[in-house]
Amino acid sequence: MNDSDSRSSQYKENSLSLTGSVAMGTGVMIGAGIFALTGQVAEQTGGLFPLAFLSAALVAAFSAYSYVKLAQSYPSAGGIAMFLMKAYGKGTATAGFALLMYFSMVINESLVARTFGTYTLQLFGGKSDPYLVPALGVGLLIFAFIVNILGNKFIDTLSTVAAVIKVGGITIFALAALWASGLTFESVGVTDRTSAGSFLSATALALLAYKGFTTITNSGAELVDPKKNVGRSIIISLSICVVVYMLVGLAVAGNLSISEIIEARDYALAEAARPAFGTYGTWFTVGLAIVATISGLIASTFAVSRMLAMLSEMNLVPHSHFGMPGSVQKHTLVYTVVFAVVLTVLFDLSRIASLGAIFYIVMDIAVHWGILRHLRKEVGAQTWVLVTAIVLDVAILAAFIGIKATSDTLVLWVAGGGMLVIFVGERWFLRWKDDDEQDESSDDPQDKSADQEG
Repeated sequence: MNDSDSRSSQYKENSLSLTGSVAMGTGVMIGAGIFALTGQVAEQTGGLFPLAFLSAALVAAFSAYSYVKLAQSYPSAGGIAMFLMKAYGKGTATAGFALLMYFSMVINESLVARTFGTYTLQLFGGKSDPYLVPALGVGLLIFAFIVNILGNKFIDTLSTVAAVIKVGGITIFALAALWASGLTFESVGVTDRTSAGSFLSATALALLAYKGFTTITNSGAELVDPKKNVGRSIIISLSICVVVYMLVGLAVAGNLSISEIIEARDYALAEAARPAFGTYGTWFTVGLAIVATISGLIASTFAVSRMLAMLSEMNLVPHSHFGMPGSVQKHTLVYTVVFAVVLTVLFDLSRIASLGAIFYIVMDIAVHWGILRHLRKEVGAQTWVLVTAIVLDVAILAAFIGIKATSDTLVLWVAGGGMLVIFVGERWFLRWKDDDEQDESSDDPQDKSADQEG
């Protein structure tokens, strides 16, 4: 009885509320999306960049349908890893696609970290420094690691407070900037950069601003009443973000020309505050960016480390303690931060975002296809919604790859090579593991005794 009460008390202590889950989802999305991607999206699609965020919201809405259906049927800390296993079984496909999601989330963390460094430097009037930006990003990653060690309750409270500050603050910034612009949007419209292909490609990039909703699925075992609240958290988080993104997009378009947005693509929101509000407006925007990136990184690290821990416990990925004390989840937290640090140091914002988009969309297609082929009736999903989600993902991925094939082929080589290493490595690991288990079974003392008696 005492043990049961103790477990119940511990569960309540470590549970995430609906509010905390929504805060986590919006925290991850707003953490990097609108601050880091506005300029990059404008660079691809010109004056239609606000509509690219709206288009990405439509794609995210169809994608969310699959995750909501899966979460209602299989809520767990494994989230997407568990969903993939239900669809494809315990094999290479599940492990490979789950790792694509894992690395896309780690890539997102490095995107957030570099965004933090880029915006922080604006307090000192500096532009992106090749050394200070990654150094500040690495510092933030270490801070996020420390916070995650403190436990779920602390993260729940911190995520909720930070989400209120940044959503409220960004909304104030957007409304004030719209008022200062006189509600004129000369930058909005078709430009020489606008084409069907570039718009779809920009949509793929803008989709990164919404992919944070998937982190909510990883809190299924820790969220109160997960069968209801995971879906609610996803829907509420996406709704909040699409409103905020549209307001910010129009605010930026009202205060900067397309050329100015592209020139300041890594810190476009801070630059948009200068003509409207001067130095104080810039400081306010940078402050919001700092709060957004800090809370977003903490929330993302919380979710992605749990996903890798689930893959380790499912014996789908290799795991080593390396002499570290504590649980598997603590170890995966260390691995996650180390991977993110390496990416933060090696890649700039544009390439980080591109890699994240490719990995995420490929994984997203696999989720929809898995439901369509294996779980549609079990989870009660509509065929036309799943097919639409797949078609949208394929269209924007093809356009994005087409643009990158002419502008930055290194990203495609790294993405392709990364996926090859993941799937071949997983195939080798799972075969090795099966052979090892068979060897252990053949070495069982009872088997040997039976052989001798025979």
